[in-house]
Amino acid sequence: MINGYPPGKEESPANRLLSEKSPSLLQHAFNPVHWYPWGEEAFLAAAREDKPIFLSVGYSTCHWCHVMAHESFEDPGVARLMNQTFICIKVDREERPDIDQMYMTFAQSMTGRGGWPLTIIMTPEKKPFFAATYIPKTGRAGQAGMIEIIPRIKELWVKNRDELLDSADQILDYLKQTQSQPRAQAANLDAAFLARAYAALASIYDPQNGGFGTAPKFPTPHNLFFLLRYWHRSGDKQALQMVEATLQAMRRGGIYDQVGFGFHRYSTDGQWLVPHFEKMLYDQALMAIAYTESYQATGKEEYARTAREILDYVLRDMTAPQGGFFSAEDADSEGEEGKFYVWTAEELKETLDKEEFKLFIRLFDVHESGNFEKGGNILCQRSNLIDAASVLKMSEPDLYEALSCPGEESSSFKGRQDPHRLEWTHDRGPGQSRAGPA
Repeated sequence: MINGYPPGKEESPANRLLSEKSPSLLQHAFNPVHWYPWGEEAFLAAAREDKPIFLSVGYSTCHWCHVMAHESFEDPGVARLMNQTFICIKVDREERPDIDQMYMTFAQSMTGRGGWPLTIIMTPEKKPFFAATYIPKTGRAGQAGMIEIIPRIKELWVKNRDELLDSADQILDYLKQTQSQPRAQAANLDAAFLARAYAALASIYDPQNGGFGTAPKFPTPHNLFFLLRYWHRSGDKQALQMVEATLQAMRRGGIYDQVGFGFHRYSTDGQWLVPHFEKMLYDQALMAIAYTESYQATGKEEYARTAREILDYVLRDMTAPQGGFFSAEDADSEGEEGKFYVWTAEELKETLDKEEFKLFIRLFDVHESGNFEKGGNILCQRSNLIDAASVLKMSEPDLYEALSCPGEESSSFKGRQDPHRLEWTHDRGPGQSRAGPA
């Protein structure tokens, strides 16, 4: 990347984002959309030109933000519609979490869901009347696309503006009412209240795969923190069992980077196999705490080991030379989500020696035809190391040593010697950067 935007884009006319510092905003500096940064200039322009505002909130390592940018914001036809209809504002949620939180609350109240990219359409007075996340360029699977939505909003703005404004006022009134309701006080968090919270979590627990709810599945370490404390307070062994089963399933699954360590954002399936490959700094911090506290509760080395691996990953790949931390690592590589983390069986054969490969396919779910798209394999452990060591007639420390291979510079089991990681270290490819230091 060059100054935060892909090579080859510099020849296109720049918009107002070129003078910004945010990596996310700079990625859009050469879009044909006439983007404004958040500021008074944009809102004055909207009032002067009598246009609604198209607000797009994202961040530099967001996969679906990249998809929407490639499909719509880089498309001259869509950009022309946007420029004719709206004053367009781009916000980096990592730079302005206050703006993100405010409009995400609106989106979740209006649509029942949230996420990024966050798309908000509002009046020049900052009153929102439309909310969505990712919007495709053209309609599909029952969802309207940008080229259908924009003319419809333009028509409503011209012919039915009073209805839009009334709708915006009603939603804002509702939000004000909900936010003014008194919150539960600490004095009310008695044993019965905690038991109800525990029962609520237990009701959505997945006993087969660990975790809570159905796909997509997030690690939700705050749930694990609560269950650990509930177990400690009540002695309920089922609470601890839910924590352990969830931590073990995630550590074995594709949501965990089995080569370079660290957790991906979430699992798109209920079995923790296929992740959204993005990695976030705050996820690593919270998951390291969850595994550390579980080690303190149980004394099981596997949890301490996982906590150390997460921190090793953060120190190696998410720590800037200047001493700060990178906030996120991109899900995309070479224009594809997850390519950096997915292996074909042939790649593994070429990378590992014969004995290493035999050990690898015994431990991980590797198939000639792949367990993912295009013959690729997302690495996941078939069983925990204790069971695998027993089958292989090895001690658990010896098996872990064989996987880690410390001190052997030629080893491909170590994350930093992995050729995928060497490629990442030297060139992630256009647009595949880590976000700036947090």
